[in-house]
Amino acid sequence: MRQTISFVTLGVRDLARSRAFYRALGWQESAGSKEAVAFFQVGNIAFALFGRDDLAADAGVAAAGQGFAGFTLAHNVPSEADVDATLQEAVAAGGTLVAAGNRAPWGGFRGYFADPDGFLWEVCHNPFFPLDEDGFVQLPA
Repeated sequence: MRQTISFVTLGVRDLARSRAFYRALGWQESAGSKEAVAFFQVGNIAFALFGRDDLAADAGVAAAGQGFAGFTLAHNVPSEADVDATLQEAVAAGGTLVAAGNRAPWGGFRGYFADPDGFLWEVCHNPFFPLDEDGFVQLPA
C-alpha cells in the first residue's frame, strides 16, 4: 500500500449544519459535492462530510456510539498568535472551544476546538515541523 491518505470523511449527524460550519470557516466546497455528501479540497487530501448513519451503512457497521472517537484532526499554523486567532474563528463559526491555546510539553503551542459533531481539531504551531510556502507541514526525512 502506498503511504498516502486520499480522503478524510466525517460521519456527521446534520449534514446541512456541518456544511454551514465549514463554509463559515472560509472553506470552499467542491463542485463535485452532492446533496448527500460535501467535498472540500484541503491541500493534497480531500475532506468529506457524509451523514453518520449513511456512512456507517456504507461501511456495513452500526452507527451507534459516542464519546472520544480515538483521533483528532490537526491544522498547523505559522505562529502562536495564529493558534489563538484560528481558535477564535472556529468558535465564531459555531465550534466549541475545548482547550485554549497553551504551551505543549514538547515545545510547541496548541489548542483544541470541536466542530458541531464533536470532532476534535487541534490547532498547532510546531516550530520543529516547518510549513512550506503553501502551508503544508514538512516532516523531517
